[in-house]
Amino acid sequence: MADQVSGENPTEKTVEKLTEKPTGVNRYALQCAIVASIVSIIFGYDTGVMSGAMVFIEEELKTNDVQIEVLTGILNLCALFGSLLAGRTSDIIGRRYTIVLASVLFMLGSILMGWGPSYPVLLTGRCTAGLGVGFALMVAPVYSAEIATASHRGLLASLPHLCISIGILLGYLVNYFFSKLPMHIGWRLMLGIAAVPSLVLAFGILKMPESPRWLILQGRLGEGKRILDLVSNSPEEARVRFQDIKIAAGIDPKCEEEVVQMENKKTHGEGVWKELILRPTPAVRRVLLTALGIHFFQHATGIEAVLLYGPKIFKRAGITAKDKLFLVTIGVGIMKTTFIFTATFLLDKVGRRKLLLTSVGGMVCALTMLGFGLTMAQNSGGKLAWALVLSIVSAYSFVAVFSIGLGPITWVYSSEVFPLKLRAQGASLGVAVNRVMNATVSMSFLSLTKAITTGGAFFMFAGVAAVAWNFFFFLMPETKGKSLEEIEALFQRDGDHKVRGENGTV
Repeated sequence: MADQVSGENPTEKTVEKLTEKPTGVNRYALQCAIVASIVSIIFGYDTGVMSGAMVFIEEELKTNDVQIEVLTGILNLCALFGSLLAGRTSDIIGRRYTIVLASVLFMLGSILMGWGPSYPVLLTGRCTAGLGVGFALMVAPVYSAEIATASHRGLLASLPHLCISIGILLGYLVNYFFSKLPMHIGWRLMLGIAAVPSLVLAFGILKMPESPRWLILQGRLGEGKRILDLVSNSPEEARVRFQDIKIAAGIDPKCEEEVVQMENKKTHGEGVWKELILRPTPAVRRVLLTALGIHFFQHATGIEAVLLYGPKIFKRAGITAKDKLFLVTIGVGIMKTTFIFTATFLLDKVGRRKLLLTSVGGMVCALTMLGFGLTMAQNSGGKLAWALVLSIVSAYSFVAVFSIGLGPITWVYSSEVFPLKLRAQGASLGVAVNRVMNATVSMSFLSLTKAITTGGAFFMFAGVAAVAWNFFFFLMPETKGKSLEEIEALFQRDGDHKVRGENGTV
């Protein structure tokens, strides 16, 4: 399939000419990506608001640290199963209806958590919302990437992660304001109000078009072509994209039929796991390694520890008042949102590779300083003002450099490197790894800090980040400005020499 794209294909030369003169982002494509990414705001809100709600849940329901770890981490374990189901589901019912399904699951989970009369009910609500998380994290970046043109795919595919950050910031703000309500009402409202945007999104997404690539893979060429005309910057660009997608889907590029009959295994994802796991080609094996690797390191470097347990971390650094803890945590949300917003404009200009290496290098430095600051603050009993300041500055710096590179690039890169037929289920496998690592960190962090101290935990994360930098340096080629169909050629053996020469990577 990829050799067809990388061969003497006239459309490839046309793509190169089209991408030499970048045009503005297509407004309709941007609107589609924004609406699809709202589901990520709801997930981000759930993450952010739980960091504050757990403080009150601990008091009212008399839960211990292990129960809190389970409550926070169970969402990600359930998201693991959701993500594995999401790939095949989106291949069968389409990207759009999969987003609707994610919204409905979020709504049900939020209602259960908002009711929350007991710990088991809360846990059930988190599990239900977790299934929605798995669906949302897989389908939103894939939908955005498949709608976008090559010149602005970084911007559109990074929107879901930007929206996660906006949601986290909203969650932190709600924590601060709702913390002033009576305890038994405050945390339930924090968790329950997410049901409202979930319901709105479930209906709103129905007005958006389906992914043109999914439609063409179903043999619905006429519908796919009409949507490409809407989301492309010119008729010529739409024609080139249409031709390339047909080639990737195994359809004769000269075919002009409105609907063509496709083999069932090509349209609903049958046989994909064999091509991905059991008998992958060398190119697919390399794609799988890089996609799973970037998802692994996104959470293995400790970002979830700061986002979920920020109030507990800053309390150990010396801040004791609840309102001040929530205010400092709001700063984390502001840094994350600001720098991810900046990254959305840099991804298509600077490129994925340079931004990623710069980001992870900064994370190594910030995590080392955070580990040092927390160690000194805890050893002094929280009495060293400079150690508290260093801890706060280092935590903010860590979130900033993560958010300008590794955070958004994980979702952009993993949504664009898989071949068309493997994309949905390949992306779902990446999300599964992502959720496993998220759950591992969120369900073990408090226990880890008891074993090796809070500072020691962040020294460990700094070591993992150093390993991640080397992984990205040697294994990840640049994908900036290339069509989704051209990217396949980067991982072909025949392209190894070219990749080394241009990108300095294997």
